[in-house]
Amino acid sequence: MQDAPREDPICPLCARPIPPGAPQSLHHVVPKLRGGKGGETVLLHHVCHKEIHATLSEAELARDFATIAALRAHPRLAKFIAWVRKRPAQFDSRVPKRRRR
Repeated sequence: MQDAPREDPICPLCARPIPPGAPQSLHHVVPKLRGGKGGETVLLHHVCHKEIHATLSEAELARDFATIAALRAHPRLAKFIAWVRKRPAQFDSRVPKRRRR
């Protein structure tokens, strides 16, 4: 009997698969600096994770963007998601310096 093929996890931000060996990282839904030390984490592509932190401060993440749905609704992140979905799942890129105002 053969094992069923293993499905790659899906990045909840961009909805692309995260294949083995792809740059990836865990994102604390509530930032550790804002009380999320033992809290929920989600597996993201590393480029998606970097974009979140380049766009939003820890305070903004804790106060207004503590869900994937809220992150997806942010205008800058929505634009990023539309762009990154056209890239292969292994794609990684340098993220420009912080874009926050």
